[in-house]
Amino acid sequence: MAGDVIELTDADFDEVIHSSDMPVLVDFWAPWCAPCLMMAPITEEVAKEYAGKAKIGKLNTDEARDSAMEFGISAIPTIILFKDGQVHKKWVGLTSKKNLVAAIDEVL
Repeated sequence: MAGDVIELTDADFDEVIHSSDMPVLVDFWAPWCAPCLMMAPITEEVAKEYAGKAKIGKLNTDEARDSAMEFGISAIPTIILFKDGQVHKKWVGLTSKKNLVAAIDEVL
């Protein structure tokens, strides 16, 4: 896992989302999900490019069921962009880097 991507858990999820003064992009995934594994390098590229401008996190839905349920995650990968602790945009399924960076640029 790239050092730029934050591994989120149920314990720190709310704090990271609500205490951040920059947008937070969260990739909800699981190790058994093939599309999630295809999404990982995209998420890592975005994390490198937006270091210091946005936080990029991953939440393993097998280990963090509470947070996944709180945001109605029924299919993975699901990616949610938070701004000021609120859901700004949500994608379900494989998402292009272009779409992710466009949405982050919108809220910066």
